[in-house]
Amino acid sequence: MKKVRLPPLGSLRAFDVVAQQNSFKRAAEEIGVTATAISHQIRVLEEALGTAVFERSAREVRLTAAGEILRQATRQAFAGLQAAVEDIHHAARPAALTLTTTSNFLTHWLVPRLADLKSAAPDMDLRLHTGIELVDLSRNTVDVAIRYSESADETLNSTLLYQDTFVLVASPSLRLTTAEELAGATLFHVENRHIPQPSPDWENWRQHFGPATLKLDSGLRFTDETHAIQAAIAGQGVAIVSSLLAHDFIEKGILSTPFLHHLPGANYYLVTTKEKAERADIVILRRWLLDKMSTIPRM
Repeated sequence: MKKVRLPPLGSLRAFDVVAQQNSFKRAAEEIGVTATAISHQIRVLEEALGTAVFERSAREVRLTAAGEILRQATRQAFAGLQAAVEDIHHAARPAALTLTTTSNFLTHWLVPRLADLKSAAPDMDLRLHTGIELVDLSRNTVDVAIRYSESADETLNSTLLYQDTFVLVASPSLRLTTAEELAGATLFHVENRHIPQPSPDWENWRQHFGPATLKLDSGLRFTDETHAIQAAIAGQGVAIVSSLLAHDFIEKGILSTPFLHHLPGANYYLVTTKEKAERADIVILRRWLLDKMSTIPRM
């Protein structure tokens, strides 16, 4: 039996859209051609099939019995083609890069530099996640993490980004010049710090730098370092905070470090699984982070 040739694809596409829209005019608008061009394609199709696929009237366009059969086939065929094209486009796009870190690091360090990262890596599809829970990177829901710890996790690919310290910050409006003046200032305490140990708190500060008259039970208590930083910016008291998180405010003169002393901090690491360590977008992110971190002085 001789194989019947398929009608031209353009005529089948025109038919499918007319059948969907029940209108030659609306089909023409969707495809972006004239109604005359649509009519021509339908005529080519009907000549190839040897039968009408539409019944036309002044009010409507209706499928014939042959048109109903063809419509079932074209609906399935073009839906499959659309899905295939979308899959190809999706596969050609770079994979999304999901990064998890703390809200404090994201707010005070990363967000102000996102435009620079976008300029350095315009094709990177970065997704940001924050939380205090340690995300299991092996589950592949997250690709990389910026973690704060005292030592590297040997089970993961860890890159040391920054060795942190804790500094005393205050608004320049407080005009602090001597350690004794701290006894009259409002102390901001950041609670629930688990890293580093010993904790960079006021007791530790008094022990190392004084003054002995510092009242450790006074002041305000925060569970989030961001809030302590904001209160210090507002000139409401003094806080001991991460030098990295306070860096931009210090550099702009919004906060001051009236004393050269600092307490030891932990380390910022970029971590990922060993299997993903050489993924192109992770390599780019790692290089960018190292470059930016290298410009920040250690206090």
